[in-house]
Amino acid sequence: MTESRYEVIVYWDKCDGIFVAEVPELPGCMAHGETKTDAVRNAESAIELWIETAREDGVAVPEPKGRLLFA
Repeated sequence: MTESRYEVIVYWDKCDGIFVAEVPELPGCMAHGETKTDAVRNAESAIELWIETAREDGVAVPEPKGRLLFA
């Protein structure tokens, strides 16, 4: 597994008691873990799977933009 260049946003989900890692540039791509480290590691796996599936389905894979700005 290689480290991606997509932005990953990590937050605590109080209801489920887990850290959630979302990848905004890849619709629906997210993962979770008991720790922030686990959530990010799982997100990297999810990114690889998202890209692999997109390529198999003929879906364009967006280039990572780096830091995204939200207001």
